[in-house]
Amino acid sequence: MENSKLNRINELARLAKERELTPEEFSERDALRKEYIAEWRRGAEQVLENTYIVTPDGKKRKLQKRA
Repeated sequence: MENSKLNRINELARLAKERELTPEEFSERDALRKEYIAEWRRGAEQVLENTYIVTPDGKKRKLQKRA
């Protein structure tokens, strides 16, 4: 995620502590949060897809995706 978007999320969080957000600010914050979480999940999935378990006998196996 771009730094400008992260800065905007932080700015909206700071504003929310100071005053009530306008409906436009609230929807912008919601959209930015969803985008951030989606990007974080994609990164976490990529890490897990490249993770292997090494058994005591030295064999490697990929992690199984849980349902």
